[in-house]
Amino acid sequence: MDQEHITGDGEGAGRRRFLALATGAAATAAGLAAVAGCGSRDTAKADGAGPGESPKPTGSPEKPEKDGPHRFDVKAENARPGHADWQVTKAGPARAIEGFADKVSVLPGESFGLHVSTTAPRFTVSAYRMGWYGGARARLVWRSEALPGVRQPDHTVDPATRTVRTRWARSATVETKDWPEGCYLLRLDAQGGEGQRFVPVTVRSAATTGRTVVVNAVATWQAYNRWGGYGSYDGPAGGYASRSLAVSFDRPYEYDDGAGLFLVYEAPLLALAERLGIPLAYTTTTDVAREKRLLEGAAAVLSLGHDEYWSPEQRAHVTAARDAGTNIAVLGANCCYRRIRLEASDLGPDRTLVCYKSSYEQDPGFKRGHPATVDFRSPPAADPESSLLGVIYDGYPVDAPYVVTHPGHWLFEGTGAKAGDRFAHLVGVEYDRVNTGFPTPRPIEILAHSPVVCEGRPSHQDTAYYTVPSGAGVFATGTMRWVEALDATGDGRSGSNHGLDARSGALTTKVTENLLRVFAAGPAGRTHPAQDNVRAVYGGSGAGS
Repeated sequence: MDQEHITGDGEGAGRRRFLALATGAAATAAGLAAVAGCGSRDTAKADGAGPGESPKPTGSPEKPEKDGPHRFDVKAENARPGHADWQVTKAGPARAIEGFADKVSVLPGESFGLHVSTTAPRFTVSAYRMGWYGGARARLVWRSEALPGVRQPDHTVDPATRTVRTRWARSATVETKDWPEGCYLLRLDAQGGEGQRFVPVTVRSAATTGRTVVVNAVATWQAYNRWGGYGSYDGPAGGYASRSLAVSFDRPYEYDDGAGLFLVYEAPLLALAERLGIPLAYTTTTDVAREKRLLEGAAAVLSLGHDEYWSPEQRAHVTAARDAGTNIAVLGANCCYRRIRLEASDLGPDRTLVCYKSSYEQDPGFKRGHPATVDFRSPPAADPESSLLGVIYDGYPVDAPYVVTHPGHWLFEGTGAKAGDRFAHLVGVEYDRVNTGFPTPRPIEILAHSPVVCEGRPSHQDTAYYTVPSGAGVFATGTMRWVEALDATGDGRSGSNHGLDARSGALTTKVTENLLRVFAAGPAGRTHPAQDNVRAVYGGSGAGS
């Protein structure tokens, strides 16, 4: 295998621009489809709400019951009326309004600070819980009164790490009393319709026992965030050498709507799981890394469409959950690829993401004995992601049909798929495969085996499922477009959503429904053990290399 090709160290602007195009694309009616691509703190006070003070709630609709962490009812929550007007429809000029929360997640009832910069004299905040809600996809849980707006100071850039820092004053303290667990988008609306932006926040679950855990991939969102001109892939000049070596959560998300990567890579799956009434818990990658026992007793853990940046602690905790019988689903590609370290910022712990990549020897933390923040598969201390995922990242960019090769598998039940059926554009833009030249759990079943050509190199994409002695099942789609495809409709000819069509939407939806129901029932390997077929698929020694 071409190791230089798959390290990704030289990809820089191309890969980041691909994802920027995907997340910045025009939304569908549900706000979820995307267009394809390739690789001093003074703040004025008014109405009793200023820095460090809580905005007064107005017209808080449909106040939910005070469910405890083990009593949250997804079905009851989604039976409440939704609000279809949640989208950002008037982004406005750059910097018209934008902001960030000083915590990526809070427990129900906890508060967080909101830091907003706007050119408008006043603005409002609307908190939408994202889900299904009869197809509306969101419910308005809280809305502030008008708050005083101020243009916050310009950001600075650390010369050593090229980290963008804002040091903005707190605009308001937001209380989450009576907010149910879940994934939230706070919409900032500048006065007079001058602009709108989202701020994502997770109201996380205190416990996950018996539930399927939705993990917001906030570390990956931030790595791809280029607000202030710098991200983990490049700087203002577009070169890899000018990239940030550490990025901060203390800044807004770039892209047109401010939602990070949530709407493209996570919201469609969240809507499906809540529509099915799967018992869910909600958390983020930073929470999984910080809390060793968070996943204890969980039925399943879901890694969503693009979940590339993991700390060693997160990986260890997910692996321990698998080895205790918790199912794992990887509904994307290029998962668990970059090894990171989380450090504090001025606003709190775990708000700086350190990833030096090929420059790890320059990292002061590495010199102090921390693991190298380089790709997991790379030395020193190489630990390829395949030992957890079953599949391994093989390359980008590709755009290829998805080819079903094992239609009799339980995951394909009800799809009507036959051997050799092809689903256009479903493989892309990054893909994984089974390659036993790397550590690979066995037995492992390959369900789809799709030929691809990546920058002139023939290869295959694989969807795979394996089981372990604990009874856990681990499923990996092997393509980054899986979650996006859940919302694919039409004939694909418009070119939107990568050209994915209704056939791909139906296939991915049914397979994911089968997966979620079986995984929610307990250790899938006890009822659906994997039957190894690597040799049959790859032939010869069955190495898959």
